[in-house]
Amino acid sequence: MATRALPTTMKAVLYRGPGDLRVETVPVPAIAADEVLVEVAVCGVSTADVKRVQMGLKPFGRVLGHEIAGTIVATGDDVDGWKPGERVVVRSTRGEPGEEPRGGGFAQYVKVEGKYVDDLVEIPRGFSFEEAIFLEPVNTCLRGIRLLDLDEDDVVLVAGVGSVGLILQQLAIREGAIVVAADPAPGRLKVAKELGAERVVDPREEDMHEACRALTDGRGADAAIVAAVGAGPVRDAIRATRPRAKILLFGQVAKGEETAVDIGDVCLDEKYLIGSHSWSEEEADEADEVVFRREIELAKLITHRFSLDETAEAFKRAGARKDDVGKVIVVP
Repeated sequence: MATRALPTTMKAVLYRGPGDLRVETVPVPAIAADEVLVEVAVCGVSTADVKRVQMGLKPFGRVLGHEIAGTIVATGDDVDGWKPGERVVVRSTRGEPGEEPRGGGFAQYVKVEGKYVDDLVEIPRGFSFEEAIFLEPVNTCLRGIRLLDLDEDDVVLVAGVGSVGLILQQLAIREGAIVVAADPAPGRLKVAKELGAERVVDPREEDMHEACRALTDGRGADAAIVAAVGAGPVRDAIRATRPRAKILLFGQVAKGEETAVDIGDVCLDEKYLIGSHSWSEEEADEADEVVFRREIELAKLITHRFSLDETAEAFKRAGARKDDVGKVIVVP
């Protein structure tokens, strides 16, 4: 069922190879009886998708984009509980470790397969599409915070405060933690301070280990979150934490990334290295509350908006790691 006549073709951005994103005209997806068609309003550019395009990870020939919010424009005859005109967030994963999100968001329309229709999330009245696309990132971040099992007044180092790092920072503070934010970009540190970081550190100019020791009577951070790429932040996080600290690796989103670390520090001081990346069913309801009740600041994280025709430029901007780049979104 559709409330209006739909076009037969649409624009979509196809991932054709390393650094190669092309706007092409493709058929609007036909839906089966148990499926839903959503007109995309906003799609976020995720770190994982940026890394995929930069590294040329296969498969090619697909539409990326898994942080999707839009409006239902058609439902199959067997779909109950949803109707055209309702605003929704499209979930693109079932939360399995290493699972590849389905994508499809960098297009004018996206089809929601029958097995995912019940996973659609209605956007409350008065809540923006732009804020709603954070539902999946907040869920994945919340899962990582739960794995850290923070205590109130724990000192937590957040290494890398791009948009994901700032979500993690705010969720740690929500747990009662005291955050030390580290990033080489002064603009990002400014935002981190505004969003509640107790201490901000430019690792090019200051030792983040000493900054953590100063807040903990010399013992080091109780936990660390690595939301930055590269070997340096991982090594710094291990060094800056106390014995038996938990270190969450959140920015390493492509297999094959290797780094040299002081494994003796990890072993002798009995530190825990924890990887976290996927969406979690257990955190779904809480993530909904965090986002839709605006328990943390999300709109402020968006710094750049691009049209669908400008998606390739959006990816370049998102991957630039410049001072003024936070969350990048595409608005078809």
